[in-house]
Amino acid sequence: MSTPTSSQADPPAVTFGIDTFGDVTVDAQGAPVPAHQVLRDVVAEGVLADAVGIDHFSVGEHHRDDYAISAPEVVLAAVAARTERITLGSAVTVLSSDDPVRVYQRFATLDAISSGRAEITVGRGSFTESFPLFGHDLGDYEVLFEEKLDLLARLRDEGPITWTGSTRAPLRGQRAYPTTERGALPVWVGVGGSPESVVRTATHGLPMMLAIIGGAPARFAPYVDLYARAIRQLHGEDAVVPPVGVHSPGFVADTDDEALDLMFPHFKANRDRIGRERGWPPTSRAEFEREASEGAVFAGSPETVAQRIASTVRELGVQRFDLKYSNGPMPHAQLAHAIELYGTRVLPRVRELLAEG
Repeated sequence: MSTPTSSQADPPAVTFGIDTFGDVTVDAQGAPVPAHQVLRDVVAEGVLADAVGIDHFSVGEHHRDDYAISAPEVVLAAVAARTERITLGSAVTVLSSDDPVRVYQRFATLDAISSGRAEITVGRGSFTESFPLFGHDLGDYEVLFEEKLDLLARLRDEGPITWTGSTRAPLRGQRAYPTTERGALPVWVGVGGSPESVVRTATHGLPMMLAIIGGAPARFAPYVDLYARAIRQLHGEDAVVPPVGVHSPGFVADTDDEALDLMFPHFKANRDRIGRERGWPPTSRAEFEREASEGAVFAGSPETVAQRIASTVRELGVQRFDLKYSNGPMPHAQLAHAIELYGTRVLPRVRELLAEG
């Protein structure tokens, strides 16, 4: 278990990232792009994010044909070799169907390659394809994550571990190698919005990443408050509350109309496919525009997106905002332009707005 340290330090500055699940894209003529090219494009997008001043680049893990990334650490290692500053993380590592020791080892290796820029965000995953693929029973969904998160949190001490659970072999005074130069890896926990998940994250003293993918971001304020209260109740009134971040979908273009027109058909293709699998009705342009104006979709011109991000950061009091810039099969050229605008125009404007108070 990680324990927040006691301190009266000033709150950390807000940082900004981008996420992609490696959605399989289409080319300019609308033809599907092969997964091997999508992976090369994702690496190029990470390199561009570093060049335009974005703080974090994170990639998801999926095991299905509409997403190209099943091995986040490998993709991130390729980005690490061509960048110098940006942090590199997962969004998310599906911990329930992986082994915490191997997760830590892989990201510790990435941390060495990147000179200390690796981080992990873990979650239970909203998709379940990895469970049968790796031989796990969905009936163990809860216990798999509970136990494996406990073990991963203990691995951060990088010392000998004695641990026993029901989901893997016990450890008796064993260590995971390689260890990191800085002594521990940052581990965030992705939370979809249940009080139980918030308290679980606080129990381990780990930073919390809120996945806000629908509805007004302000509705998550009670979870931010619950997290802070749980940290202090569990770790002491003087404990420093770890950072809280927000992950939301969005897209940046030169104008509001262009952003909405470019994003919607691809957003709808992605959302409706998932909806068919889960029994949701098809989304509409009206619903999409409501989400873009006051909900969880941060789409528009640089000024519009900057205003909405600054408002969300203020309302929730978070220390990090990550924009999921890939939303369905949007062409790589459009994604690259959005990344450039996000780094060169949106983030400087957000920082201006936050400095104004």
